[in-house]
Amino acid sequence: MIGTDNKKYTFTFEIANNHMGDVSHGKELLNEISKITKNYGYNFLVKFQFRDLETFIHPDYKGNHEFKFVKRFEETYFSDDQWHEIINHAKSVGFGLMCTPFDENSVPRVESMGFDVLKIASCSFTDWPLLEEIAKYDLPIIASTAGCSIEEIDNVVLFFRNRRKNLKIMHCVGLYPTPLEQLNISRIGFLVNRYPDIQIGYSTHEDPKEKLPIALAIGQGATVFEKHVALPTEKYGINEYSSSMEDLSQWMESAHQSIIALNNVNQIEHKNEDEINTLMDLKRGVFAKSELSEGTILTHDDIFLSIPPEKGQLLANDLSKYIEYTLGTNIEPDKPIYKKDLTSKYKDNDLSDIRKSVNELIKKSGVIIPHNAEMEVSHHYGIENFYETGITMFTVVNREYCKKIITVLPGQKHPEQFHKKKEETFHVLYGDLELILDGVVHNMAAGDVTTVLPEIRHIFSSKKGCVLEEISSTHIKDDSFYTDPEIGKNENRKTFINSWVEFPF
Repeated sequence: MIGTDNKKYTFTFEIANNHMGDVSHGKELLNEISKITKNYGYNFLVKFQFRDLETFIHPDYKGNHEFKFVKRFEETYFSDDQWHEIINHAKSVGFGLMCTPFDENSVPRVESMGFDVLKIASCSFTDWPLLEEIAKYDLPIIASTAGCSIEEIDNVVLFFRNRRKNLKIMHCVGLYPTPLEQLNISRIGFLVNRYPDIQIGYSTHEDPKEKLPIALAIGQGATVFEKHVALPTEKYGINEYSSSMEDLSQWMESAHQSIIALNNVNQIEHKNEDEINTLMDLKRGVFAKSELSEGTILTHDDIFLSIPPEKGQLLANDLSKYIEYTLGTNIEPDKPIYKKDLTSKYKDNDLSDIRKSVNELIKKSGVIIPHNAEMEVSHHYGIENFYETGITMFTVVNREYCKKIITVLPGQKHPEQFHKKKEETFHVLYGDLELILDGVVHNMAAGDVTTVLPEIRHIFSSKKGCVLEEISSTHIKDDSFYTDPEIGKNENRKTFINSWVEFPF
């Protein structure tokens, strides 16, 4: 076996369409790949795809082979017996198993058929109904990010992190094949730095003759890879982005030599219209399950999700248990539901507005909040009075020493309190702060530092908005005493938001 830090790296071979719905051809392809992988000591997976064609394709498009994806999916359909045959063969020649489910019905099949890893395709990256189903299972997850903004990636990472899932994410460009100038491989390094606790990978779609991109990806810190492979025969051809066995052998050697050489962010947003349009045909649209009347508040029972979507249609990616959609017109059965015919609102508008206001202040200040920090909203006299009396806090560390970042919105104040044990120092990072200590006013600006000793009564407010650092001894839950006894009676004066950048879906 050739190898270095072998098990740190995982290589996946996508054969989902290249077996062409032909078990014998699929087996032959697996045999040929295994002849190459046996020379290396890395983790190797083969990837398949599951779709519940009965629900995934809209009734009006079933059998319509003018739409290329319908044609491909229907022509490569496998029975359960065929799936078991090719899955068992993949295991017998040494491969782990990965599968991409494209709809909720397919997720439990991934687990029941013995797959090792569950894959989320780029087109499904923010398909929240699908992600909710995936989160019910304990399989490791690898997700591709083509066409996704950084905010979208943040939200999905937080979604799975809050549910303690084993997640890896892959940089990917949804153009087939991808021109070299659009590979944006530097984004891998950005993702590595942004999510230091998550393995970052690279899903390749460049011309199979290109060997430089895999080396660059490894240099940027990628440790998980996916490659489309095919075995051309007299019966079956090969597409522009899939590797022949000769190309795959050279690609693997390039990857291996790059790993050995390493021994052991520039353009961070990447979305273009061609890429988005390519992915759009695979995003599921929202359709009326039965006749719906104007004023209907949409529920799961009112809709179904299928491809292809139409321009301007509500997508599965737009659905969230925190968003409520109301119809502004009548919709006939099986017809698409368009965004223009809907009004939407967050089900908890108070928290939504607070999150947005705090986010705007933080962005304006330039202060960096840890991405996994929990947002603590203090509303001492009720959330409806938050903008008059209240603050938000992010706990960075709470050990023998404690650090919090506090935001005070314009016109907001924190009521008078004192601590019996805790000593704390306020360091203003941005804006203005009026701090009153035992009746003495201290007007503070960015860079000012003041220490508050135990038993000192203190109240603070801001005219234009403030972000400050509170550095203190250990924070003890029952060591805050308010001079207004009404505050102590309010047991619901705090709300915690795990995802402060965006609501946790």
